[in-house]
Amino acid sequence: MRDDRELLDAWRAGDGDAGEALFERYYRSVACFFRSKAGEDAGDLLQRTFLTLVENRTRMREDSTFNCYLFGIARNVLYEYYRVSRRRRDRFEPETTSVEDLAPGASALLAQRQETQLLLQALRRIPVELQIILELYYWEHMTAKEIADVLEMPEGTARTRIRRAKRMLEEKLTEVAQSPALLESTLSDLDSWAAQLRAALKPTN
Repeated sequence: MRDDRELLDAWRAGDGDAGEALFERYYRSVACFFRSKAGEDAGDLLQRTFLTLVENRTRMREDSTFNCYLFGIARNVLYEYYRVSRRRRDRFEPETTSVEDLAPGASALLAQRQETQLLLQALRRIPVELQIILELYYWEHMTAKEIADVLEMPEGTARTRIRRAKRMLEEKLTEVAQSPALLESTLSDLDSWAAQLRAALKPTN
């Protein structure tokens, strides 16, 4: 199999098959990234991300990975989407604004376990940047160094924000849990519930 860098270079040179291969390899992960934060607009943002990927002539750093490069683009696309949608209202600040602030109440996942519903509700109540950090950590299994690469910050800062994100998530889980038993069930196996939430958000085709 051709590696990601080779496929990207070939796609930018006009090889449509290489672009299709990259899309097939990553579109489900990027779709999950947007579906948890942009709802019905996720498909458009997904397409915009891959279009930016092929049109952007900036080369990846040698110490970076394609996965980090791609999610860095997705993050920028998401932030621009929020800034445009709030242009005539309050400014969008990813360090303080949550998805719940942007789209209150739009978090239902039909026929899912209570724990995954609870986890999504709590994620949507923490600042968007911290939500992204947790999703990269739990869903993409990124290290602190890789998360720092995506967010364009020092690794030490990323480690601090991962800890902050985990603490805030637990606080929000405690706030929205309907019972102590549900809270305990969610917190006791958070990795598993995070994986199930990702599966619930993943497109089927």
